[in-house]
Amino acid sequence: MACTTILVGKNASYDGSTIIARNEDSANGEFDPKKLIIVHPEDQPRTYRSVISHVTIELPENPLQYSCVPNADLKQGIWGEAGVNEANVAMSATETITTNERVLGADPFVEYQPARGDEPEVPGGIGEEDMLTIVLPYIKTAREGVQRLGALLEEYGTYEMNGIAFSDVDEIWWLETVGGHHWIAKRVPDEAYVTMPNQLGIDEFDIEDALGDQENHMCSADLAEFIEDNYLDLSVESVSPFNPREAFGSHSDSDHVYNTPRAWFMQRYLNPYDEVWDGEDADHKPTSDDIPWCRQPDHKITMEDIKYVLSSHYQGTDYDPYGKTGTEVTRHLFRPIGINRQSQLAVMQIRPYRPQANRAVQWMSFGSNPFNALVPFFPNVNSMPEYVSNTTTRVSTDNIYWADRIIAVMCNAAFGDTAAFVERYQEKMGGLGHHMVHEADARVDELVPVDDEALEPMDPDSIIEAVRNEDVRKVLESMNDDMAFKLQHETDTLLNDTLYTASMQMKNAFSMSDF
Repeated sequence: MACTTILVGKNASYDGSTIIARNEDSANGEFDPKKLIIVHPEDQPRTYRSVISHVTIELPENPLQYSCVPNADLKQGIWGEAGVNEANVAMSATETITTNERVLGADPFVEYQPARGDEPEVPGGIGEEDMLTIVLPYIKTAREGVQRLGALLEEYGTYEMNGIAFSDVDEIWWLETVGGHHWIAKRVPDEAYVTMPNQLGIDEFDIEDALGDQENHMCSADLAEFIEDNYLDLSVESVSPFNPREAFGSHSDSDHVYNTPRAWFMQRYLNPYDEVWDGEDADHKPTSDDIPWCRQPDHKITMEDIKYVLSSHYQGTDYDPYGKTGTEVTRHLFRPIGINRQSQLAVMQIRPYRPQANRAVQWMSFGSNPFNALVPFFPNVNSMPEYVSNTTTRVSTDNIYWADRIIAVMCNAAFGDTAAFVERYQEKMGGLGHHMVHEADARVDELVPVDDEALEPMDPDSIIEAVRNEDVRKVLESMNDDMAFKLQHETDTLLNDTLYTASMQMKNAFSMSDF
């Protein structure tokens, strides 16, 4: 999937939360309706079979409940994408990344081979379709997420290159697949953020740590031999830190129009004063191959910052397709982050200052990001509101996915005249969202007092027990329902305003009236 990810360490976020966020964008020419649901343990499969690769995997008997954002049409599989489980562990899967011929020659993808004549089919490996479903229900920390997925990759392999994020209240880990069976993972520094635009991103990796203490790095067990045997280390000097991006990634011409410009814009926005970003003397340009994987931001990063960068279309530059500067060529030179075929944006926030029962918040938007709003839902509930969970393949304004898709098409056609409506809608929904979270926190405080004991670190089993507080879940479900009601009301209002504005600009309009 063509996606964009940002990860925010706890000391880089506005409130001390760990935050992982990702746009899920469908392939060119395709649109995948999405919904937000809760999967209960009794509904989790015990024997999993992939639709795409036909691989069959026996799953453990003790899954946790979790949220996810699956396809409404299951013909290509579940594609759970993003969620939080009862241990307050979040997962985002996946960011499609790049590789090179040397890696694929050394460790080919494990691709499905259909039956031919008397020869039976050969199942492939695991991929984006599968990863959240077979990992998230079985992990109790972010590290465990890396370890479980890494073991599955080594056993079954994969048919594609993917980046996967895991977070808990203390740590964020980013895992990148390397060829068919190998992988690397790095802990996001607490004071930093990470930008990932469909490329293999990690640019420094401590193999000794990964094969030893695993303080900040993990990898497949034979990674060192794999690199040495296949001459993958491109470092000029042996003392240089190992650079996975050079060894395992790509620097293609298509990267420079599709991938690197997105990292450039996100870091340009979040670190405007650290370097020169524009002009011939820029430290980094949209086509630069050495844009850092992570860096410390100029200011603490908010939900609004995350929504802005993951909705961006190069505002304020000559590359904005809706802009007035530049030329017709420059305005369509680079792939925007906020693109027409966006399916959903999920932002998972794990808050250290809240009791376990309502520590996690899953912020969501659907459809094309420049024209939608980011709103919060609590994932540790028994069910999600109909407005976000009832999506089907039938176009209907009874759910947020299709309402946002319709609004985006009309706003695109009348961008200048509808921009004010969209900005007011986004600001109002953002305000309502933050207020809902504050109100929910206050109501939970009446049931679960916020004291030192409630905020102390807990073992995973105690976290799960605390999260399963049914009285708290009823409160959170009520707040989610209220959020969905307000979202539907404001979205319907925006739909009405944009429909009227776009209708008045139809080419068959005529000023003489019959009345």
